[in-house]
Amino acid sequence: MELRHLQHFVAVAEDQHFTRAAERLMVSQSGLSASIRTLERELRAPLFVRTTRRVTLTEAGRALLAEAERILAQVRAAHEAVAAVQGVLRGRLALGTEQCIAGVQVAGLLAAFRRRHPEVEIRLRQTGSAALAEEVGAGRLDLAFAYRTQDDTDRLCSLPLTSEPMTVLCHPRHRLASTGAAVGPEDLVDEVFVDFHPGWGPRSGTDAAFAAAGVRRTVALEVNDVHSLLDLVEEDLGIAVVPRHFRLKRPTLAAVPLKGADDARYATVVLLPPETATSPAARALITLLGTES
Repeated sequence: MELRHLQHFVAVAEDQHFTRAAERLMVSQSGLSASIRTLERELRAPLFVRTTRRVTLTEAGRALLAEAERILAQVRAAHEAVAAVQGVLRGRLALGTEQCIAGVQVAGLLAAFRRRHPEVEIRLRQTGSAALAEEVGAGRLDLAFAYRTQDDTDRLCSLPLTSEPMTVLCHPRHRLASTGAAVGPEDLVDEVFVDFHPGWGPRSGTDAAFAAAGVRRTVALEVNDVHSLLDLVEEDLGIAVVPRHFRLKRPTLAAVPLKGADDARYATVVLLPPETATSPAARALITLLGTES
């Protein structure tokens, strides 16, 4: 089994298309197809279900994908480690982040990193914390800025960034805004909620707060970005329980303290693989984070 065969396999799995993968790899489509057939013969199993429009992984292909990604990540880390010993940081830094993550200014940090290490290619992915933890664990990301959960810290290394209480955002004319008093989950049973999809950090923090209080809630309006959430609240279509720093993004909204928020804090961390698997580029970024914070 050759590394290039695994590289070709991963590219096709990511693009779900032979032509697009061949263009990205800058190889001929016939050569890419031959590479996949060689891999399938060696493994004695089909790896893809091919149709005229796309390709999808078979069960064997899904099993191989996780291992192939780990192998390629380890090979990349080996190359980068040798380059680092030689005094030059090269290779790729693949990182992920939640949107509007507290405790780090991602754009400024990456700009400072690029100035110091111009030969490192930066790849950035923004998604929910659950997906980020999975991708760090699988070796697809070198590190991630994410919401902390116990499951993540059990499987991965983590460095704390910051911690803050959750707060309730609502329209200024909403009944909660007029009282000015702190409210608990039990006071919000009849409210319409705006929130992120499951897997995003703020949603996990809010779900944890309500679960701890033994209160069930229904999220009627689910979004995947902060500005849509704030727009819906500003139109008085619902309330949102979010990290306290979100109120700075829309000062026109009323912010009501959440009772027991200290027990359900929004804590953010840097998620890393085990120390032996942490890439030199990731270590350099963490070092820079310490000097920039």
